[in-house]
Amino acid sequence: MAAKNGGMRGDIAQRWGKFSADEIAALKDKDDLINQVQSKYNIERAQALTDVDTFAKGRPL
Repeated sequence: MAAKNGGMRGDIAQRWGKFSADEIAALKDKDDLINQVQSKYNIERAQALTDVDTFAKGRPL
């Protein structure tokens, strides 16, 4: 379920199932999400950046 404010927090758990609700709530910004995706999924930063940018499509966190 997408957040009503147009943000993407509500969609993060659906896209990246390794995130808990508390981890999603603690995300500070898009860069923080990129770092967390990189860490949780053990991927290169460039791939995490591409994945998050594709997912975000300009939406705010």
